[in-house]
Amino acid sequence: MKNAKLRLLPLRLPKPYTFLSISAAVKKKKKMVQPNKKQVLLFYCLEAEQLARKIAAQSDHIQLQSINWRSFDDGFPNLFINNAQDIRGQHVSFLASFSSPAVIFEQLSVIFALPRLFVASFTLVLPFFPTGSFERMEEEGDVATAFTMARILSNIPISRGGPTSLVIYDIHALQERFYFGDNVLPYFETGVPLLMQRLHQLPDANNIVIAFPDDGAWKRFHKQLDHFPMVVCAKVREGDKRIVRLKEGNPNGCHVVIVDDLVQSGGTLIECQKVLSAHGATKVSAYVTHAVFPKNSWEKFIHKNGENSNKAFAYFWTTDSCSLTVKSIENKAPFEVLSLAGSIADALQI
Repeated sequence: MKNAKLRLLPLRLPKPYTFLSISAAVKKKKKMVQPNKKQVLLFYCLEAEQLARKIAAQSDHIQLQSINWRSFDDGFPNLFINNAQDIRGQHVSFLASFSSPAVIFEQLSVIFALPRLFVASFTLVLPFFPTGSFERMEEEGDVATAFTMARILSNIPISRGGPTSLVIYDIHALQERFYFGDNVLPYFETGVPLLMQRLHQLPDANNIVIAFPDDGAWKRFHKQLDHFPMVVCAKVREGDKRIVRLKEGNPNGCHVVIVDDLVQSGGTLIECQKVLSAHGATKVSAYVTHAVFPKNSWEKFIHKNGENSNKAFAYFWTTDSCSLTVKSIENKAPFEVLSLAGSIADALQI
């Protein structure tokens, strides 16, 4: 025991820990989660060609594709998707415009065909959901065509990448999201950021008041515009007529901008303009995402020579969601078109 040697084992110290600063950790995380932009092939209907070209101009990752839109002698569509074999394994999208029942069937035929061509994913861009304002029944027998259209689109075939992504701007009622089935993923976007950007460019940007023509428009948009003072109008029934009244807020001495999702005849906007001017608004303008304007009803808003400025809209902003209307109102005061092209290009990368 006396001669036994004590064997010393080498002491192994733990490796020092490496601590990242918070900023370095955030940068590392951002670097990890930023995916490469995907190449997107964009098909489009004929009336949306101008918007499609603007979208493609936003990014080198978006390439326009073509379809032969022909008809048989009996009027039914005779369609051909060019380079169909080349789109296999690609991210494919289609820009639609359901401007009338007459064009919906031919576009649906293409929309139902594209996901079946072994594409990696399929995105349908329908900037304006045309039946969105027909979402409820007031009496037995009413047909809620918003639900009908949602059911049709919910039956788009699933692509190799899964359900179809459906991009819609400022749908009339947010609860319509639940009209769609599991085969589509509704992605609701808004044109309001385009309006806010334009308002900040005005010389009287610090004197803007936002007005809503009714409670429905207020519920739809007030959270996106809550940093502006607000005015709310309301329609009240007097006898057989429905008259617009000022419900709350003060437009006196301000440039008032009426905001709504869409315009049809424009009668409500004109009545709101009269009420706001009568309550002291120095200028009245309007913004709608979707300028439907059936039967050229936009003509009543055109500035006429010698017209009293108190009876005219200073500006009327809209987007290019309704392609046929845009062609009619371009370069005609007070209309200004705020393009959705950049927003749609971003949506195609999601």
